[in-house]
Amino acid sequence: MIQMVDRAFEEAFRGLVPGPVTITGQQKTWQGSVMKFSLIARMGFIKNPISGTVEVTERDVTIDADLGMLGNLIPAREVQSNLETRWRKLLA
Repeated sequence: MIQMVDRAFEEAFRGLVPGPVTITGQQKTWQGSVMKFSLIARMGFIKNPISGTVEVTERDVTIDADLGMLGNLIPAREVQSNLETRWRKLLA
């Protein structure tokens, strides 16, 4: 499961937010079954850091992300729903 999550990571955030948002600077490190990640969501001249963790167990994948100011612009529930749908498709 960890290998699947590792491969799906880049695709999971691509196109997540509607509009002219570009994802850059993706970084990830694994410590056991927990991946720490960070990336930059660029909107024109604005750079918004996003960071968090992905915890993988035999049965579940738990994502905890800090969206920074992006969380103020887009409803958190919408982002959560989009991420859940994307991860389900990528890990199927």
